Amino acid sequence: MNGWFTTADWIVLFGYLTITTVIGHFMAGKQATIKDFFAGGKSLPWWAVCGSIIATEISGVTFIGVPGGVMAANGNFTYMLWGIGSIIGRVIVGMVFVKVFYEDEIYSPYDYMGRRIKPELKKLATWFFTVGSILGQSVRILVAALPLKIVTGLPFELCILIIGLFAIGWTLMGGMRTVIWTDVMQFVLFTFGGVFALAWISNSIDGGWSAIWSAASEAGKTKTWDGAFGIGPELQFTFWVAVIAVPFQNLTAFGVDQLNAQRMFCCKNAGDARKAIIWSSVGQALTYLMLLVGAALFAFYYLNPPSGEVAETLAFEKGGRPTSPAEGGVPSNGDLVFPVWIVTQLPAGLAGLILAGVFAAAISSLDSILAALSQTTISLIHNPENQKDLDQAKLVKESRKWVIIWGLSLTVFTILMNIVKERLQVPILPLAFGMTSYTMGPLLGMFLCALIGQANFRGILRGACLSFLLTMFVRMDVWILVEMVAGGVDWLAYLPTYELNEDGKVVPLVGYFWMWPIGTLLTLGGGLIGTKMKH
Repeated sequence: MNGWFTTADWIVLFGYLTITTVIGHFMAGKQATIKDFFAGGKSLPWWAVCGSIIATEISGVTFIGVPGGVMAANGNFTYMLWGIGSIIGRVIVGMVFVKVFYEDEIYSPYDYMGRRIKPELKKLATWFFTVGSILGQSVRILVAALPLKIVTGLPFELCILIIGLFAIGWTLMGGMRTVIWTDVMQFVLFTFGGVFALAWISNSIDGGWSAIWSAASEAGKTKTWDGAFGIGPELQFTFWVAVIAVPFQNLTAFGVDQLNAQRMFCCKNAGDARKAIIWSSVGQALTYLMLLVGAALFAFYYLNPPSGEVAETLAFEKGGRPTSPAEGGVPSNGDLVFPVWIVTQLPAGLAGLILAGVFAAAISSLDSILAALSQTTISLIHNPENQKDLDQAKLVKESRKWVIIWGLSLTVFTILMNIVKERLQVPILPLAFGMTSYTMGPLLGMFLCALIGQANFRGILRGACLSFLLTMFVRMDVWILVEMVAGGVDWLAYLPTYELNEDGKVVPLVGYFWMWPIGTLLTLGGGLIGTKMKH
């Protein structure tokens, strides 16, 4: 085990996970029916559901990826602009989507789609949700595996497996009630961890916060609006992306993706669900907090250049040569900066507590998606919302079986995702968002077709498949795996969505974020055009 992590840290880490497990078991309540298992008996308070939504959204990706993004080359606060589109999306979900979800006894948005159009649409939406969940959630497991590898020295694959097994256990223990109450605990610990880290760094630097802000500002790390109105695939966090593309992503993430939609079904009524989703917008404050932590980390290493094993681990470089932050160097992997700072700078015990929050948040995000995947699978096989005479105990038992199947599948896929990440050399935050571009647009398009109530299923299918294929040709994920098996993919440079850079590597020309609205419009258009052609 790495000497940075002390015995006291391990005691605190395992102690926290044990306490969380015990509380989760205590709060699980009865699990006699699938309504209990998947919707918490529709009896949870809105503020707990709201905290669960925030904890799932923030997770380890924000806790580690946002500070890492600030530390990276050209990193700054422009990511905060995406909060504009995020709030817009939540308000629309709360005012429009929630109402239709509570009109009937349903367990997912896909049940609604199947009733409004035809059962085949429910199947299609479920498959797109499943693929999107595996793509997106694997990145969250990677996030938690990073600090676990740092403090244990264990192989990365084993770290991924450990987190996956914990998540399976938590989900089996108590369904959505356990998921939501453990999420609330992670929300509290995340907030404490961010505030404490910021205060600790401020206290450790001469001049305190003013010195931090001065160093970060001079390096351009605190820029928010400068360059915010540019365009191009390299400019991800801009105003135009925030107000045009991000609302589409958040409409899907909070209103159509079962990961968050499932939480709304745990509320007592539509009014509580509306409050839970709209008030979850306060989670943007945590995002800003982690941006401040990123600026503070930059100032810390700028004023105190690392040496020894820390310098080797963070590997600050500029122009391909080793250097220090004071000379304009950036870490070779910005996602390692915050975990390394935690285990090397915080006193024994505190480092264990904050990293416990990272692990627990990743596990809580993973158990959320396992519950959602299990629910949608059971719904697809048995259609319980339309059959009231099903054996509830048998359904709960089968649901637990699918939790295990999906947990192991997601763990294996995460190992493949790590290969892609290593080859792309892309930070965690863009990778997490990029994975959602395959399915979020089509899912929102399907839901809008159902909301309108008149659409042709074959047209929806064509539009959704076209969107998925188009996304494949504006990203590199699939082609990296193809390259490993079949050799070079330089032929992609002949397509209008790619080019060869100075290093001879194929790079995309279209930002993945534009696929959120494009995929929505292609799917929606396919459904509506198909209807007109049919008539």
